[in-house]
Amino acid sequence: MTTKADFTPDEWNALLAGPMLAGMAVTIAEPSGLLGMLQEGWASARSMLGAKSDPGASQLAKAIVEGFTTSEGRHAAQAYVKSQLTGKSAAELKPQIIGALEKIAGILDAKAGADAASVKTWLAQTAENVAEASKEGGFLGFGGVAVSDSEKASLAEVTKALRA
Repeated sequence: MTTKADFTPDEWNALLAGPMLAGMAVTIAEPSGLLGMLQEGWASARSMLGAKSDPGASQLAKAIVEGFTTSEGRHAAQAYVKSQLTGKSAAELKPQIIGALEKIAGILDAKAGADAASVKTWLAQTAENVAEASKEGGFLGFGGVAVSDSEKASLAEVTKALRA
């Protein structure tokens, strides 16, 4: 079983930021307005809570969620995201996020052993949950599509980056 002790502090902070980054990759693909962003944020949070209570989730995923539930863990995750994205233009954000997810996949492959695949799948599922959280297009909730083409493209990029 892989635990926090198997990672350097920087690697652990990257893992803590993983769910945020997976969700952000989809959110920036097609911003959904205030309500849509709130729905997508809640979808990311639900994915984390789901991993915590899912008896089939890996112990590493549960440890990541447990770490994120602390003030110190949230601060570390936010600082990691900020370090990856500060100073980037809007056009540079998505490639930077995808690069950060590739780095997370590399950390997992190198150090998480059997837990790597399940954590990467969980992160990819988090991105999918965010994509499905709000309709894109339409007006006042009418019309639109559940997952836009740009979100589908982002999901494919996230899955490829995570090698999930």
